[in-house]
Amino acid sequence: MPPVTITKAVIPAAGLGTRFLPATKAMPKEMLPVVDMPAIQYVVEEAVAAGLHDVLMVTGRNKSALENHFDKVGELEQILTSKGDVEKLDKVRRSTDLADVHYVRQGTPGPRPRRPAGPHARRRRAVRGAARRRHHRLA
Repeated sequence: MPPVTITKAVIPAAGLGTRFLPATKAMPKEMLPVVDMPAIQYVVEEAVAAGLHDVLMVTGRNKSALENHFDKVGELEQILTSKGDVEKLDKVRRSTDLADVHYVRQGTPGPRPRRPAGPHARRRRAVRGAARRRHHRLA
């Protein structure tokens, strides 16, 4: 069997960012700056450096800033060009030309629903525990 070549990166970026509140109330956690760039750009750059130029981001509600960051902004590029600000223009184009980024939106975030604990829940746990102990004795 020939070796499998990985060509795509999947980046999960759909969480609510509750650990970073209140900063993430208005801005996705992936867009929080690390030195001079949003954290998500470092992730995409790392994927590109590994040879993965096709990136799929799994996003959630209120994450349009991610899409905007990697999208072309013609008006801003035109203003920077007319000013002759080549350095800033290169920075703007760098995030746009970095990779072919696609987006898919996750549904409702959060843990999977748990099975309700009925009157037999304690018995089920006891039976499972006994089965595990029996399995370990046999091994």
